[in-house]
Parts: sequence; structure tokens; C-alpha cells
Amino acid sequence: MEQVTLKKLHPFHAASFAKLADNKKIWQNMRDNFPHPYSLTNAKEFIKCYHDATDAFVFGIFYQNQLAGAIGLHRLEDLNRFTVELGYWIGEPFWNKGIASRAIKKMIVYGFQNLDINRIFASTLETNIASQKVLLKNNFIFEGISRKSAYKDGAFYDEHRFSLLENEQ
Repeated sequence: MEQVTLKKLHPFHAASFAKLADNKKIWQNMRDNFPHPYSLTNAKEFIKCYHDATDAFVFGIFYQNQLAGAIGLHRLEDLNRFTVELGYWIGEPFWNKGIASRAIKKMIVYGFQNLDINRIFASTLETNIASQKVLLKNNFIFEGISRKSAYKDGAFYDEHRFSLLENEQ
């Protein structure tokens, strides 16, 4: 199995990041703060924003030493301060290679070992079956559906919620 590593993103990754991220198929499954088209400037701003963030832990996903996507854990606040949200995307040239699953495994270990958390959760749009399968493969529990709670590209979608507790990993 080919090696998947997680590394901090640096400004020199911006061109590769932008090239991978500038894909409508990826954008269709991301939050609205992930623009389309995705420019070099967007990539530079993203990397700068998250490089030294204290409430989000974002890494590049590398496959065979090539940038393949990004993954992050984002802290919640107040009553949910021991919970983080998992987000990730993989560039299309790297789809169907098991990269997302291996990156998520690494991020789970990182989160529970380093962040003083009890719960990791993730949401997917109803149409993102591949991501739902990857989460289940990594022992996330399907919690339920938020009906028509997400609005993307002119339509409402159900969001599927998944979570993993520290004692379930």
C-alpha cells in the first residue's frame, strides 16, 4: 500500500493546492467558503490562515510525496469544546486509491492524542456517498440526517451526520 502522510501546508504548496482544488466536483461537496473557481490567491490565503491557527488543525494529504488534498479538525466552542469537526477533500487524480481513508485514520489518532477531545464529527451532503462510506469504514457512527439543512448550488440537500468517540476508535 502506498504511503499517505499528513504535513503542514506551506506557501510553496499553493500552486499544487490550487490546481487540485479548482474542480467543480470537489466544490459541490464542500462548504461555501471553498470557492469555485479556486485560484492561486485562494490557496495562498487558505494556507496562510490555517498555518498558525489555534482553533483548527489543517494538513496537506500527501500520497507518494505529492499533494493529494487537505484534511482538518476544527474546534467547537462552549458546551461542545471537547468536540472537533472533521473536514477533508481529495483531488480528483487521487480518487479511488484509499487515500481519504488512510488520511482520516491518521487524523483520528492525531486528534485524540493531541487535542484533549472526546468526539470527532463529520457531515456530508446526501449525494456524497463516497465520503459516507469512508467515514463508516473508519468506525464513525451514523447519527442521523438533518433534513434539507444544506443549500448548495441552488438546491437544498439533506446532511448526513457521523461521529466517533474517543473510546470507539
